[in-house]
Amino acid sequence: MAAIPPVCDFGWKAPDFTLPGVDGKTWTLADVAGPKGTLIMFICNHCPYVKAVKDRIIRDARDLATLGIGVAAISSNDAEAYPADSFEKMKGEGYPFPYLHDESQDVARAYDAACTPDFFGFNAAGELQYRGRLDASRSETGPADLRRDLYEAMKLVAETGHGPEDQIPSMGCSIKWKADA
Repeated sequence: MAAIPPVCDFGWKAPDFTLPGVDGKTWTLADVAGPKGTLIMFICNHCPYVKAVKDRIIRDARDLATLGIGVAAISSNDAEAYPADSFEKMKGEGYPFPYLHDESQDVARAYDAACTPDFFGFNAAGELQYRGRLDASRSETGPADLRRDLYEAMKLVAETGHGPEDQIPSMGCSIKWKADA
């Protein structure tokens, strides 16, 4: 069943984190922050919603980097219950931005992440300005000419420090929480 995150809580401050990346480095929020803002996304390997837009996530991340937006992805799913989301399997995804493992799920809880993908767009001051969808794709890739909601919102954040008032929530698979959590 698809999960939908809540609407954007404008001004909410980005929680810090220290997480291992698939590149062998340990990353913090400050390490991934860009001079014009930061995009933190919760994704995973097995989710059909993420798979459907993986190429678009990569495209938008590259385009946003040219605007001064730092980008990182975090996988928080229970890898014991979902082995495709293990840290070892994450290493094969080939993302051009830090792909981080939240084994404890503490970061997902701090962000109140709801689904994969779940996008959190912050301005340069670390204030939430976007919590919406990538585009109108769902569990299947939409047409190539779809409006790039995430890119357009984060471009606005880079230019003005503020996100759009009207945002359409992302939709995806729920975060796979550990049974003992």
